[in-house]
Amino acid sequence: MDTNELKFLLKLLGFANYRAGLSANTFNSFKTEKNKICRDLGDRELVDYTREIATVKILSTGQALLKLPAGEVPITDTELKVLEKISKASGKIAPSKIAGLKAAERDTVLKTLKERGLIEAETQLKKTKAEVWLTERGIEFLRDDYNPNKGVQPAISLELLGNYLRFLRKTLRVKPILPPEPPSININDEEILRIIEKLDKELGTENYLPIFHLRQKLQPPLSRDELDQALYRLQKNDLIELSTLLDPTQYTQEQLNTGIPQNIGGSLFFISVN
Repeated sequence: MDTNELKFLLKLLGFANYRAGLSANTFNSFKTEKNKICRDLGDRELVDYTREIATVKILSTGQALLKLPAGEVPITDTELKVLEKISKASGKIAPSKIAGLKAAERDTVLKTLKERGLIEAETQLKKTKAEVWLTERGIEFLRDDYNPNKGVQPAISLELLGNYLRFLRKTLRVKPILPPEPPSININDEEILRIIEKLDKELGTENYLPIFHLRQKLQPPLSRDELDQALYRLQKNDLIELSTLLDPTQYTQEQLNTGIPQNIGGSLFFISVN
């Protein structure tokens, strides 16, 4: 980790919940490098940031849908019009080239088309009002893994050192001894599937149930890992699909942390029943 990346993380520790607007004056010292630093740290999953769709491209499933008779197309008229416009591009197309919709409505439509596997979407760091936050992996790295390189003496201000010390005191605080947890209750995969369907119907999430609703229902008695493994089994048996979240701005950081992290791409966040 180079000096600027370390300073960026230490500055982030000075904000509430380790989350800040990227345009905050605190980051002015990085000048034009802050976006690159943010992306590089994001690639290593030490931070995450608000994203926007950079380009979209229609997939073969989207092309096949356009060939269906008018009465059999399982998407709205607006979604169909956007999909048709994307299909006319020779390759990838920027969202700004899709005319006729306000930006917010267009982004919602693109998100829906992507989640349904009809288009491919590439995301990028949001150009305006971007936010950046420390991830669980970033917390673990700074608390447990970071070691300064021998012979390298980066100039760290007392303010940044203070941020780091407060961070360590908070995360390493001794936890009280709690009584042993009761043994886990066995809930089979079929029951979990029924609960997913019931929650989706009750909450009106239109077969895109955010995973935090299921965690609230089943943790406890299940542990986080037990529920994750059950969802993987249901997906392997083609009973559900797990998909990622493109726009995190409408959810709290606590809700975002309930996703299932992946080595590549964002966390799995939505559950859809096949």
